[in-house]
Amino acid sequence: MMTTNLDGKSKNILEDNINKLKELFPEILTEDKIDFDKLKSVLTNEVDESPERYNFTWAGKSKSIAEAQKPSTGTLRPCKEESKDWDTTKNLYIEGDNLEVLKLLQKSYYDKIKMIYIDPPYNTGKDFIYPDSYKDNLENYLKMTGQVSNLEKRENNGFKLSTNTETSGRFHTTWLNMMYPRLKLARNLLTDDGIIFISIDDNEQSNLKKICDEIFGESNFLGEIICLKGNAQNDAQNIQQNHDYALCYKKTNGELFLNIRTKKEVFKESNDYYYEGSPLVTGGVGGTLNARPNLGYTIYYNPKTKEKIAIPDYNLELAKISNDEAEVYEDKKELLEKNYIKIRAPKKGPQLGCWTWALDKFNKEKDSILIKKTKNAYTPIKKVFVNEKDVYEMKGHFYYNFIRKSPLKSFVEISSALGTKETSDLFDKHKFFDFPKATKLIEYFFKCSISMDDTILDFFSGSGTTAHSLLKLNSKDNGNRKFIMVQIPESTDEKSEAYKSGYKTIDEIGKERIRRAGEKIKSESNNKNLDIGFKVFKLDSSNLNKWNPDYNDLEQTLIDSTNNLVEGRTELDLVYEIMLKYGVDLTLAIDEFNINDKNVYSIGYGSLLICLDDNITKEIAIPLIELKNKLSPETSRIVFKDNGFASDSDKTNIKESLKTNNIDEFITI
Repeated sequence: MMTTNLDGKSKNILEDNINKLKELFPEILTEDKIDFDKLKSVLTNEVDESPERYNFTWAGKSKSIAEAQKPSTGTLRPCKEESKDWDTTKNLYIEGDNLEVLKLLQKSYYDKIKMIYIDPPYNTGKDFIYPDSYKDNLENYLKMTGQVSNLEKRENNGFKLSTNTETSGRFHTTWLNMMYPRLKLARNLLTDDGIIFISIDDNEQSNLKKICDEIFGESNFLGEIICLKGNAQNDAQNIQQNHDYALCYKKTNGELFLNIRTKKEVFKESNDYYYEGSPLVTGGVGGTLNARPNLGYTIYYNPKTKEKIAIPDYNLELAKISNDEAEVYEDKKELLEKNYIKIRAPKKGPQLGCWTWALDKFNKEKDSILIKKTKNAYTPIKKVFVNEKDVYEMKGHFYYNFIRKSPLKSFVEISSALGTKETSDLFDKHKFFDFPKATKLIEYFFKCSISMDDTILDFFSGSGTTAHSLLKLNSKDNGNRKFIMVQIPESTDEKSEAYKSGYKTIDEIGKERIRRAGEKIKSESNNKNLDIGFKVFKLDSSNLNKWNPDYNDLEQTLIDSTNNLVEGRTELDLVYEIMLKYGVDLTLAIDEFNINDKNVYSIGYGSLLICLDDNITKEIAIPLIELKNKLSPETSRIVFKDNGFASDSDKTNIKESLKTNNIDEFITI
């Protein structure tokens, strides 16, 4: 049995990378430290130490790299009152600074996100709401959002943390320092076949390309999509800007195909489902009876009985030279008299056409051929059978998710007015955002890159377009995709329509948009299992005193640590923090059990059991084992407070009892 003591920190990325380096090159270790000179000697010609080499740098880059590797001691606190369908939903909406949130997601969602889409703030020379200093980043965030009691109220009660005007002298630097660590952390969350789309304009397009080449690798750049907005800026002095960009990168060097996913109507035949494939007629120059005379049989079809008879009723030698159907073919009158219809391959200009299949193949597979009546003729079409589990019903028709392997277009044209209309329609014609992305654009990215059950992430979620788009797509094709939205509680302008309508922060609008859009979509959908809910979590300091020390008053911190929970926090807050710090999906079901008058939380049907009560004695071991056996999880782990045991001997006895009964891990906090 493994023994673990949680330290309250998020995933230590630097430590993980060092361990990987040690595993790859054990010879570089000297007293368990990395000897950099040895590493350079191992890499030999791969090390570039010349003073002049290709490099992209700016003031603060090294600090931003270090920040991406620094663990967070914060947590995400559940907020049921702002959530929708808390008990059943698999979607997440997280309120907080996305840098800290991305750190906290490293354990639970490492290598689990199939696609990331972000529309970060364009560098227009306005104030940033993101800090340009990484010192005490979590504390800064809590102060700016009023979660620290000694907060000095800012102008307009806003969250503007730095100035990024061109006159500040750090126009590009501030933006790059904001983006770099976030993209670095985001890459870790992608699956090996995951991809990221990033919207950007001309101000930082070239710089974004450079930092993405560094973070994801130049070889993983899939391309740049020009997004035509359908309207031009009327105040442009030189060249009108009626477009922006979407940069697309994959995570690894592995093979990846971006596919257009469209729905195909499916038909049911007995217990089989099929869609209509290609006609049996050959195309191109070689698709003539002169060129392929062995493919010139006639299909006789009885519309009433659906019987199909293929007969070589033609002169093979004449088929090689003649284009006269009356000369080449001889009708089977006995079949025509029985109401059969003759079906021959249509002409290719002046020449007679031929079929794709030879006669013997047709006869062997004729049950998989559909004879479809068109306006002027009957056409044989191949039935493509599909698995029943891939078929969904919508408005009385069956559909199948068809994947067409095709490269993305390097440009798309979707009017920016469409995004504005979508949001205003949901909010009684109020215009809360200037240029929200249209759901049609995000849906296009989704269709190209994600499957039916994938998880997507947007850590600049803004108006909530990404979540809205995902709900629409799930409704259309019966998908079960999940979203994680992250948004800092940025203040709305007091003069804005949003503020006057009661929305004091951007995240309030985003959450309300998802609620309204979800209800509207569900009312129009036949997808009975459509998940339109979301669990709200809010970034905060740790729930445990011992994990949230005050380094200016360590004596008081030690006294507080005996009480464990921070004042005002609940056990459920701490349960979710344990899940987060241990690396468990935050949407897993939580059940509560009473064992020996102690409260036990079961996460994921027993895969993680948590008991946070005090005065725990050895008598709890047997009922815990019985609960584990009843729930029968594949793996079982149990968490206690380190100071929650009645005595050291009780802790030891409990641990030994659990060990002998196949408990996989004994965890203390």
